[in-house]
Amino acid sequence: MKTTFPALLAGLIFGLGLLLSGMANPEKVLGFLDIAGAWDPSLALVMAGAIAVSLPAFQLFKGRSQSLLKQTIQLPTNNHIDRRLLIGGLMFGAGWGLAGFCPGPAIVASGAGQEKALIFTLAMLAGMGIFRLSARKMVPAQG
Repeated sequence: MKTTFPALLAGLIFGLGLLLSGMANPEKVLGFLDIAGAWDPSLALVMAGAIAVSLPAFQLFKGRSQSLLKQTIQLPTNNHIDRRLLIGGLMFGAGWGLAGFCPGPAIVASGAGQEKALIFTLAMLAGMGIFRLSARKMVPAQG
């Protein structure tokens, strides 16, 4: 229970950052993706800022098994590029380009009452559910 507050605080800071930077506004995102038109580079600056903040933390905890709050650190270890990764990346990019949302900003914008974001979030959750069901059927039961 004591780790719930830091997680809530981190989520609130992340959501506030998305709102303040305009990343919960799909027009801002679509402006970044419009490289042949009225390109808006501000998303690249937000990404660079996020990398600048997170990179030292990743370096600090590289090789450690626990966080400062004594929680297990689970960083991905697979660096293999396979068909699932490529298809997933293409689907993510297509959804991002069509709707102007990715998961975090969509949830923030849904909470702010944006109808388009709520539709996107529900469709995203449905897609996640369909993936789980199909992945379960592809992997044979162990036992």
